[in-house]
Amino acid sequence: MRDGPAVDPDLDLVRRIGAGDQRACAALVDRHLSRIHAVAVRLLGSRTDAEDVAQEVFLRVWRHAADWRDGEARFSTWLHRVAVNLCHDRLRRRHETTLDAAGDPASEAPSPGAALQEKAVSARVDAALGRLPERQREAIALCYYQELSNMEAAAIMGLSVEALESLLARGRRRLKEILSGEAADLLGDVS
Repeated sequence: MRDGPAVDPDLDLVRRIGAGDQRACAALVDRHLSRIHAVAVRLLGSRTDAEDVAQEVFLRVWRHAADWRDGEARFSTWLHRVAVNLCHDRLRRRHETTLDAAGDPASEAPSPGAALQEKAVSARVDAALGRLPERQREAIALCYYQELSNMEAAAIMGLSVEALESLLARGRRRLKEILSGEAADLLGDVS
């Protein structure tokens, strides 16, 4: 049981980055890059675009770390908010949002059959995610793929927890509808 507010685990690094410490910046990038990149891939459907977004997020960290005010939010929440905003900007610039054009994510499955099955499932789930409204897709990506708490995801999206939970419920229902006809194919036996 903790007394008082939780300490932000990134605070020391952010302060050091604000003072121009490149090693602290590298440590912060090492700590958060994979999660920032993953949420951007889920929202944009493109690894290349996600790499650009992640790079821009950490450039902003370098530029703005000295201005960070502790206590308003966790630094990782701010990182995700910046990433989500940059993804929104990219999506607005696109006239058409498709996850199909992004290609399938790389698989590390041990057997070729399992790799093909995993790719097929992943592609169908990504395509189904791509059919969701943007805010539902964003909520699902933050909560299920980034494993953020509802409170953190709501803060990132600028919503109440109740509004986020409503988006999640509607998104899950819609995904179930989209994928229900494909259940046998998605869960097929691969030997």
